[in-house]
Amino acid sequence: MIVQNLSAQPPFITKDGSTIRSILDCTNAPVQNQSLAEARVAAGGRTERHYHKIAEELYFILEGAGEVELDGERRAVRPGDAILIPPGAWHTILATEPLRFLCSCAPPYSHKDTYFT
Repeated sequence: MIVQNLSAQPPFITKDGSTIRSILDCTNAPVQNQSLAEARVAAGGRTERHYHKIAEELYFILEGAGEVELDGERRAVRPGDAILIPPGAWHTILATEPLRFLCSCAPPYSHKDTYFT
């Protein structure tokens, strides 16, 4: 059985500029098909607009408020909102208040699958 506590995971900066703490992924558990992380974006900050060729992402907003942009469509987000980001969809998230959200990726998140142009 693998149990990981969020507080034990060191933060790192992803290629898009968000601060991530991997909860479960292939770096800390025998995970093969997905990853789960906590992401944070400071108030006034945003992730760099990008897409993933193969990963499907789910965001689940835990705290704060912001605006997600997905292929040119914008929507305000708040705690309790879940966002589906299909592979190939350009996206960014702007924090109007400090944002904390869960990010699930299948297959697992990889810097190599993050594209900006």
